[in-house]
Amino acid sequence: MLGNPGEPNGLERLWTPHRMAYIKGGGDSSPDQGCPFDRAPHLPADESLVVARGEVVYAVLNLYPYNPGHLLVCPYRHVADYTDLTDAEVAEVASFTQEAMRTIRRVSGAHGFNIGLNQGSVAGAGIAAHLHQHVVPRFGGDANFMPIVGQTKVLPELLTDTRDLLSEAWSTS
Repeated sequence: MLGNPGEPNGLERLWTPHRMAYIKGGGDSSPDQGCPFDRAPHLPADESLVVARGEVVYAVLNLYPYNPGHLLVCPYRHVADYTDLTDAEVAEVASFTQEAMRTIRRVSGAHGFNIGLNQGSVAGAGIAAHLHQHVVPRFGGDANFMPIVGQTKVLPELLTDTRDLLSEAWSTS
């Protein structure tokens, strides 16, 4: 047993205070700052984490990744529901998802992927007002002791370095 909450128990803690804004629902999605998926394509590359841009969608690294290389495929248009996408947006979301998988495999050798859309806040969408498809690379053994026992993820490189690697490897052909 780990002891009572609030009592020292000998475990070392890894602190990630930047996540508190996300947990509390503020941070990037606060009303005064607008939608982060509307802002991202207009920021400089080193601030936006955008990996690739298409005609109607773009791919961006997740600021709170489940695994290294966790990408989001987002329409430029602010739309919440998959059924409201245009035919062109549906096609490019699919195409970008395929290219994201190819690129991540080339760069990091991912063994598999979780791909999905969380439609609405009750379905787990952190930013429900702007549709975004997750492309999460999975690796053999990635469910190691850190997330299970330590309740944290270890990311081996800075997000900007991951963005640079994926952006350089991205091909739209």
